[in-house]
Order: sequence, then C-alpha cells, then structure tokens
Amino acid sequence: MTATPGLSTPRLASPDLLRSVFRRHAAGVAVITASGENGPVGFTATSLTSVSAEPPLLSFGIGTGASSWPALSGADHVGVHILGEHQRELADTFARSGADRFGAPTAWREGPEGVPVLDDVLAWLVCRVVARVPAGDHRIVLAEVVLGDPAGAGRPLLYHQGRFTALRD
Repeated sequence: MTATPGLSTPRLASPDLLRSVFRRHAAGVAVITASGENGPVGFTATSLTSVSAEPPLLSFGIGTGASSWPALSGADHVGVHILGEHQRELADTFARSGADRFGAPTAWREGPEGVPVLDDVLAWLVCRVVARVPAGDHRIVLAEVVLGDPAGAGRPLLYHQGRFTALRD
C-alpha cells in the first residue's frame, strides 16, 4: 500500500472524530414533529434515511437527551418535513435548544393523526412509528409512511461543515 501525499495521521475513534468526518458529509435537512402531552414538539434532523419502498419505511435518529425525545418516545405518529433553501431560519429554530419552535413566525397546522404539519416545505409525510431501536445515546426511529405531499416548490436545504447551505449549480 502506498501512502497518499498530504494525508494527516489517522486518529482513533472518538465522538470528535465522528463529528469531524460527518461535518464533511452534506446532508438534506428535515424537521421531525410530533404531538406531545404539553403540545407539539419537533427538531431538526439530518439523519433522515429512506429504508424500504415496500412497505414504505424511513428512519431518523434522535438523542435520548433531546427535549423532543420524551414526546417522541411515546408518539404513535410523526411528521417528516423536507426543508427548502428558503427555510434556514426555520431549521435554526428547530435546532436551537430552548427555542419556541411552534411560535411565530413558524407557520403550521394540525395534520392527519394530530401530527403538526409545517407550511411551505418542499415535501412532508405523516408516518406511523413501528420501532425505536437503541443506538448508543440515540434511538433510531423506524416509521412507515401513511400519507404525504411531495409538491412543494423550491430547492433543498443542506447541512455541511456545521452550517445550513444551498446547492450550487
């Protein structure tokens, strides 16, 4: 094996190494919502993944220390919203700890199964939670798509190098 010029010394596995590597991985930005005992909850997620077409399944990760976790741990249904590049402020709001995520200027309505549905997104789904799989300090939530709308206008919002950004042509 030949060394590639310019490579730094490999580092041992650590939370910092994992974060550093995934900062280089551009990811689409979604907001996950659910109804909780004390009102709607939600958070910004970049871990959204399509799992299966038959049946239509997706997954996302959530930290067990997240403020949304208590509601999501018992929710039967969740909303999944794909954000557009015009929604950086919304992504910031749902990513910020302690923010009033459903107060003005967030526009939303109660959707099917009582799930909060955000307005003006590129696409949204309502999904039935089928499993919560322990994964370190997170849970991987598997959810089956019940219904949705893929018809929003615009281009996707991305997360890269620790910030929200847009596609470049």
